[in-house]
Amino acid sequence: MHIAITGNIGAGKTTLAQLLANHYHWDVLYEAVEGNPYLADFYGDMARWSFNLQIYFLNSRFEQVRKIRESGRSVIQDRTIYEDAYIFAKNLYDTGNMSPRDYQTYRSLFDSMLSLVRPPDLMIYLRADLPKLTSQIKKRGRDFEQSISPDYLQSLNDLYEDFAQNYTSGDLLTIDVNSLDYAANPTDLQAVIEQVDRQLMAKA
Repeated sequence: MHIAITGNIGAGKTTLAQLLANHYHWDVLYEAVEGNPYLADFYGDMARWSFNLQIYFLNSRFEQVRKIRESGRSVIQDRTIYEDAYIFAKNLYDTGNMSPRDYQTYRSLFDSMLSLVRPPDLMIYLRADLPKLTSQIKKRGRDFEQSISPDYLQSLNDLYEDFAQNYTSGDLLTIDVNSLDYAANPTDLQAVIEQVDRQLMAKA
């Protein structure tokens, strides 16, 4: 079983991935944030570092897909290869922070990779509005994230909504997390688990 958790920066993907992995006793694959050599530079100068960062993430995500396929184990994945192209790279291109030449090169590489990618058995989209996202980003305290603008987060949110509405590669479960705190509230976590269980049983 391969479950992937998608959502904007600060939506709570990593926390939920950890909690679900503990609950189901499955492996978990995290997004390549810690040790990423481009993230801090990117948030300081998006136009200069956008292509480098997106190629780094794309390669990391493709490597995760390969590991999932080869492991034969049940895995929960924090963010997916689809988001890299359809949301983050597209947003950088749309806002002029990635040149048309770099974007076309990036998309050509992504499309080649996608032919080798099997979609997750279940995609969980964490829907969160700006107050929730900014609160979470501030709370976790990563220095390079503190300069992220509300406009940038909102443009990503718009693309996430479009992605969720048009995703047809597999099953998708949307969870509104604006009023949830599954890290601190066991009742909230149980409500999420029950939704996931219903989705998985429907597939059985």
